[in-house]
Amino acid sequence: MTVRNGTRRNWLRVAGGGIAGLWLAACDRLNSDQNVQATLGKAEGWTMKAQRALMKRTTALAQEFTEADISKDFRANGSISPADAEYRALSESGFANYRLVVDGLVERPLSLSLAELRALPARTQITRHDCVEGWSSIGKWTGARLGPLLEKAGLKKEARYIVFHCADSLEETLDGTGRYYESIDLFDAFHAQTILAYAMNNAPLPVAHGAPLRLRAERHLGFKQAKYVMRLEAVADYGQIGRGKGGFWEDRGYDWYAGI
Repeated sequence: MTVRNGTRRNWLRVAGGGIAGLWLAACDRLNSDQNVQATLGKAEGWTMKAQRALMKRTTALAQEFTEADISKDFRANGSISPADAEYRALSESGFANYRLVVDGLVERPLSLSLAELRALPARTQITRHDCVEGWSSIGKWTGARLGPLLEKAGLKKEARYIVFHCADSLEETLDGTGRYYESIDLFDAFHAQTILAYAMNNAPLPVAHGAPLRLRAERHLGFKQAKYVMRLEAVADYGQIGRGKGGFWEDRGYDWYAGI
């Protein structure tokens, strides 16, 4: 199915582009200038409020494309082959022993194999991946819809965010904050196009693109699309995870919402 929301998406892209430009102009001051950080935080809030004002949870979709639009060379963002021992062992076995853990503020913690994930309500979508570095690629993704999976686990009333813990350590840190993680709120978790993708372009998800499981939250920039997902944690507040900003790159100055 092709959904054309070009006008609305382009408007949001202009708003997001302004914020991205502001971020790039101030990137060398992020860690030292509290005024810059406060300005970026306000800009992010404006984008989030504008997007939410224009969109309903389940009916407003990011633009989808056709098979003919799929990029011949879809660039892999971030890590392309994690060095973590746990991940290497899983990869060498063809992910036969992989289990996705769903825990935190849920009534029924889960541990699901790839076969069990493939049996869940699924969605296929051809969408554009927009990287904060300025490039875009179009790919076809198939995966388990996150909303029904969370309903299966039974979210507790205190839950507000879903944290994606990944098998990918980008930095050597004593406190563990060098391992990649990401988070979204429940509004986006239950959006129709938010899926845990296990296939790309009609084939099993490649390692370079996040095998065996990655997040696709299509109304967000590329760094939000967490790869090598091992665990979903439902939380009331992400302030005690990592360095407290909601994601690996957010802990290092990126906007948390990153909407497009």
